[in-house]
Order: sequence, then C-alpha cells, then structure tokens
Amino acid sequence: MTEISSSGFLALDAESLYSDLRAGVSRLLEKDTKLAGITSGGVWLVERLIQDLQLSQQANTLSSTLHRDDFAQRGLTNSAQTSLDFDVNGADILVLDDVLYTGRTIRAVLNELFDYGRPARVRLAVLVDRAGRQLPIEATYAAARLSLPASQKLALARQDSGSLHFAIEQA
Repeated sequence: MTEISSSGFLALDAESLYSDLRAGVSRLLEKDTKLAGITSGGVWLVERLIQDLQLSQQANTLSSTLHRDDFAQRGLTNSAQTSLDFDVNGADILVLDDVLYTGRTIRAVLNELFDYGRPARVRLAVLVDRAGRQLPIEATYAAARLSLPASQKLALARQDSGSLHFAIEQA
C-alpha cells in the first residue's frame, strides 16, 4: 500500500507490497522456475517467498559487484557473492530485487548470470519500480510503481524479526 502521510511524505508499507509481490510471483512460477535474488534485498525476498510459497529450492544469490559499471569507484563490497544451486543453461529464472531504478544493477546481474551459462528465459520481479531508467530494463512484475527525485534513495531494510520496511535517504 502506498500512502501520503499527513506531513506530505510518501509512506510505503513494505509488508503489504511483499504480499502483492508474493501473489504476483506465484502467478509467474512454472514447474521448473528457479528464483534468484539480488543481494541483499532481493535475497531477503527470495528467502521469504520460498518459505511462504512452500517451494522446494534454495535461496539463490546473484551479485552485481563484478559487472558494475562503477566498479572502479565502489570496488568489492562486503555483500554476498553469487551462489546458484542449479545449472543456468536452459533454466527459467525469475530474478527478484527490492527496488528497480536505473537498470544498471539488473544489467550487471544479467552479465553475471551469463557467466554461468545461457538461460532459456530470465524475468524480473521487484517490490518497487521507482522509474528513472537509464537502460531499457523493465520488470515483468512490480508490486508498486512510483517516482522519486534523483536526490533520494529508496532502500529496503529488514529487521531482526524478518519484517521489511523502507527507508528514504538522501543520495
């Protein structure tokens, strides 16, 4: 659910959006679809989806670190590295991410996937599509679509209990 607070700020209910995402992902799943989450928010989503949808697969992780176009500035981060428990060749892969913005992370993740093989199909599901694309990347499913100024960053956070919430920070 997306709301405007009394102070005029946009409030996003990450848990409600997760429920919408879960419903959307369940419609996209086919018999052999593999879920893979982008570190870190996408992995959190995959972990919950596997549990909530009672899927018999591991939480696969995709890292964009080695294929980022800003690698020289960012270097290696402490985030998890790619870990896939399936053969990418010929696979139907549904990539999960928390926020789709410029498309650059998705481009890097696609390059990472193709380092492992040639999938039959790759689709993307996101919690929030915040507009502002710099590359022609589009989500197959987005629980919410909104626009924020470039000076703001929308970040998904997870509490120790596993519940999700959003933080809007200055970029």
